[in-house]
Amino acid sequence: MLSQYYKKTPLFKIMDSTLIQLPAPPNISFLWNTGSLLFICLTIQIISGLLLASSYSASMETSFNLVNIMMETTDKYWFMRCIHANGASLFFICMYAHISRGLYYSSFLFTHTWNAGVTILLLTMAAAFLGYVLPVNQMSFWSASVITNLFSEVPYIGPDIVRLIWGGVSVNSPTIMRFFTFHFFIPFIILMMVIIHITLLHQTGSSNPLGLTSSNEKIIFHPYFSMKDIAGMLMVIALFTYLCLFYPLFLGDNENFTPANTAVTPHHIQPEWYFLFAYAILRSIPNKLGGVIALLLSIFILYLTPFTYSAKFKGFTFYPNNKFMFWSWIWVTILLTWMGACPVEDPYITTGQILTVFYFAYFLTYPLAMSLQDKLMII
Repeated sequence: MLSQYYKKTPLFKIMDSTLIQLPAPPNISFLWNTGSLLFICLTIQIISGLLLASSYSASMETSFNLVNIMMETTDKYWFMRCIHANGASLFFICMYAHISRGLYYSSFLFTHTWNAGVTILLLTMAAAFLGYVLPVNQMSFWSASVITNLFSEVPYIGPDIVRLIWGGVSVNSPTIMRFFTFHFFIPFIILMMVIIHITLLHQTGSSNPLGLTSSNEKIIFHPYFSMKDIAGMLMVIALFTYLCLFYPLFLGDNENFTPANTAVTPHHIQPEWYFLFAYAILRSIPNKLGGVIALLLSIFILYLTPFTYSAKFKGFTFYPNNKFMFWSWIWVTILLTWMGACPVEDPYITTGQILTVFYFAYFLTYPLAMSLQDKLMII
């Protein structure tokens, strides 16, 4: 009787339709696990962030010392901070893999689902940048000064926007308080967008390696794919725990252990590794305004992919030449990430400019290449 009652409840009906009875393509691979991994990453970041926020004080003068004192005196605080810091890297690894899989298998053809995902990427990048500034170390302070100063290029109101962000004439305690407020608030907006993303995905169904937008052959999500997702989660969590316990500072920067000094500029200012490709694009443009536009386009161009795809066959499986183009773009992005960590001098500047051209050329040329191959296949 009790089981029959629960089956009638709205919660059970929702779980039954979304997790148990959800029709899924039978040929999707482990590459589709990144969606569930991203949800686990978001959960880890929200829980660890709430615990860290309970003992944080947003101040230019005391934040750095307070964080370090808490790491030395509070039991397991260091572990929680390492989970939160390295969790951001894990989040971006899974997100970049998720987006790359969507590009490769033409998942962007589900336009609304894809655009919701790109919005999640933008919100995640904003939250990661704001959180990076909060410990107020030497690198994060100067990164905040450089990035926020980019808003000064907005015509007419740029300087006013910068002063509004800073809350004064430079990055100071009001800036840290505002960054902390938005860093705390944005993850819940991301969670809302994730719910929208999943809802839209369940309306259209998942794509598959063949790139087909629909298929009559479907199997239920549970237990076939739920078990696969759980296996992927356990494997990733085990590797993530190993990283946090044995190499907790591997992905960090040495300047993170130096308190912010407003009078001394670091020899080489650079953001975290997951922003380096965009940072390399920014500094490859000699004009400051042009660099800001290129920086924004490097992400916003993902919104255009559903509208530039005009091929008759869906998916890269039918276009061998486009496989080469895609993997070339992946290597260009990796090289841009490396360039972002290099000094601002030749030959890195010239190489970065060439790679920037290749980065944007991919999004302009692959629709033309697909259309041309369509015509050749018809002939």
